[in-house]
Amino acid sequence: MLEPIRSARYLLENQFYIREVAALDKEEIRMRVWRLMEEEGIARFPRPVFHRIPNFVGAEKAARRLGGLPEYGATETVFCNPDSPQRPVREMALRDGKILVMATPRLKKGFLILEPNVISRSSILHASTIRGAFKHGRLAEPSEVKVDLFVAGSVAVSLNGGRLGKGTGYSDQEYAILRGAGGLASNVLVVTTVHDVQIVEEIPRDEWDVGVDVIVTPTRIIRIG
Repeated sequence: MLEPIRSARYLLENQFYIREVAALDKEEIRMRVWRLMEEEGIARFPRPVFHRIPNFVGAEKAARRLGGLPEYGATETVFCNPDSPQRPVREMALRDGKILVMATPRLKKGFLILEPNVISRSSILHASTIRGAFKHGRLAEPSEVKVDLFVAGSVAVSLNGGRLGKGTGYSDQEYAILRGAGGLASNVLVVTTVHDVQIVEEIPRDEWDVGVDVIVTPTRIIRIG
């Protein structure tokens, strides 16, 4: 039986990240984070967050912090996953006039590209949703783009750059496809937005896992290395 972790309030007030995970495998870490987010009222629609990239209270604030990164200000093209907690990032990118590349759910139809110069300001909120992205964007080949900033959704991240998704490997595949097609800039920055309680002490890593360079939460920005 897993040791109980400290409450989210304690973790936040003391700026601790979740400990006691060194002996856990990836799925056990995911379950621990999902459970904590549900029990502490951090999870947001769609719920329950189990087996999802979990939406969280403060996702909009985390997006605004990401928007303050100098690398974000300099980028022209942002890739972002299609999950709910990163919808504010997608909206922000379009409002800031950046080209947005988004994976279609489960990569069933590849990638979408959304060009802000052909989307009205009143339609940007809708365009940042999955359904709206299909309406206002177009399907694109990965070789058509050059992504400077790669935003990945996460279930858990660690302070040495480890990242866990929901276990399907889509972010790793998306990154690999874009990289293989020349769709990523050589200095592409990998960023994730998460709640503070999604930061854990350690995450097991496989050779194909894509790590993160920057972790952005509602309260802080953490640069790896």
